[in-house]
Amino acid sequence: MKTKLLNRSGRLSALLAMVVVLASCDRLLTPDQTTEITELRAGQYVLDPDHASLLWKLNHLGFSTFVGRFNQFAASLDFDPENIEAASLEVVIDTTSLDVNLPEFEEELKGDAWFDVAAFPQAVYRTTGFVEAVDDDTFVYDGELTLLGVTAPVQLEVNFHGGGRNFLTRSYTVGFSGSATFKRSDFGLDRFVSFGVGDDIELEVHVEFMDVGSSS
Repeated sequence: MKTKLLNRSGRLSALLAMVVVLASCDRLLTPDQTTEITELRAGQYVLDPDHASLLWKLNHLGFSTFVGRFNQFAASLDFDPENIEAASLEVVIDTTSLDVNLPEFEEELKGDAWFDVAAFPQAVYRTTGFVEAVDDDTFVYDGELTLLGVTAPVQLEVNFHGGGRNFLTRSYTVGFSGSATFKRSDFGLDRFVSFGVGDDIELEVHVEFMDVGSSS
């Protein structure tokens, strides 16, 4: 009888120990994320390049939407949930990383008739001011885009998705998507506009930023 009780007690202890271990693992793996923007952590953030996409789209002769992307870009974000109006963003795009999944056409687009990446290897976007809050998580900012040596105003609509500790990087992370529309002809990219290749460029960005001031 004592042996059975001891065995049962041992199994119960092992089970309790397993529950404790699993609970600890859960705490380690749970992102501890919040979608309440007022609960996000203020700070200076840098882009996580492994979780960042920058797409551009334009109408192609009325038949379809042509989609391209830039595979390499850097960005910094200064963010305070208590002062959304003062948030600032800077994005530096490596135009040589242009990607349309068509290698021969990519080389043409990189040439001096289009993006002229040899002369202008970077494009830069900076926010310049706050416009409005669309809702609790979506905000519009004024900004300036410098492309092909030309600087012109471009508004950016930003949707914040939330923030929390990323169990993979151990960094506090915030994520958002953004969109903007501008005319390529404003920057001298006006080739074939009169032949039905869209002048309006739609930008779409999906990014995660890491707080440079902490790792937990």
